[in-house]
Amino acid sequence: MSLNPSKGNMYDFITHTFNTVKGTCPHGYTYCYMRRFGEQKPVRFDAKELKTDLGARNFIFVGSSCDMWAEDIPNSWISETLGKCREADLDAFLFQSKSPWRFEPWAGSIPAGSILCTTVETNRTYRNVMGICPTPWSRALSMANLSTFRRFVTIEPIMDFDFDALVELVKRCEPEQVNIGADSGGNHLPEPSAEKVRALIDELQKFTTIARKTNLARLLK
Repeated sequence: MSLNPSKGNMYDFITHTFNTVKGTCPHGYTYCYMRRFGEQKPVRFDAKELKTDLGARNFIFVGSSCDMWAEDIPNSWISETLGKCREADLDAFLFQSKSPWRFEPWAGSIPAGSILCTTVETNRTYRNVMGICPTPWSRALSMANLSTFRRFVTIEPIMDFDFDALVELVKRCEPEQVNIGADSGGNHLPEPSAEKVRALIDELQKFTTIARKTNLARLLK
């Protein structure tokens, strides 16, 4: 099997995606981009993907279509996926999760040069759109325990926030880069004003690199 070229706009450095865990994401958040492709099958492990050639000089987003680190994902699925990544002898992997505390027990199995990322869309808990997702606070506190890895934070889709609290959450993650983007799926999320977004970018730039997604332009008009 061959790798899937990256067609999304989440990270411009990602060349390919690799998904062994497929189906409905257990977190249940309403703005999941996979919903635009229709109703998903129950979450499952696709063993056929283990035959994929991960190639060389690729930067691979592992688990782009379903959070393979979600609480209900079996350890065996994670183990087999990471085993495949290690066999490829590549350091260029990105793993992203809304349950980043699950990274920690696998730290010795994750390729050393990998980027670990979590989403912190806001400091607030909007249960009507976040479903059963772990809170942003719990995600940030977990990322602070992963100092041996490169760490990113994505604030997408950005939702209305409390300025000081969100800055503090991001600081706790000690990210190398923060990606900021807006809702591009018409999900009617509670969004911040242009002034708040600009102020947030100015403050975060004091301690990390900011990557603005093209869809952020809609909020900054």
